[in-house]
Amino acid sequence: MSTHDAIIDWTMGEGDFLAGHYSRAHTLTFDGGAVVAGSASPSVVRLPWSDPAGVDPEEMLVASLSSCHMLWFLDFAKHAGFAVGSYRDEAQGVMGKDVEGRVFVAKVLLHPAAAYDGLAPSATETQALHHKAHAACFIANSVKSEVVVEPAPNM
Repeated sequence: MSTHDAIIDWTMGEGDFLAGHYSRAHTLTFDGGAVVAGSASPSVVRLPWSDPAGVDPEEMLVASLSSCHMLWFLDFAKHAGFAVGSYRDEAQGVMGKDVEGRVFVAKVLLHPAAAYDGLAPSATETQALHHKAHAACFIANSVKSEVVVEPAPNM
């Protein structure tokens, strides 16, 4: 099986860490070389200690689910003979609290829309393609996965 790597870098910078007055801005570097600005959500950590231009972890989870679903959908549409010309998903994550009162991403709503070059699938065929894509999506199949935290020695 393959592995997928990301490096998260954060540096203190200005502020008072112990008072909670520090930036949550950080960078995420992926194994292919892409670098993305990250931050806590301003809905969780108030300005100026968060950066609304950065992608927050909740957004990354929603985008990851949407992207994975799209990639599988495109593959299944291709195999079914439907030429997708464009695809857009205005995905949304909804926060909630579990029975212990912990905040979590309670629901992710995908709103995929595809345009086709030539023959388009019927509504029933579209639903079937999306059902197959959801069942095949690695990320959708992973949200119940174990998370193991293995701290490294202090730097």
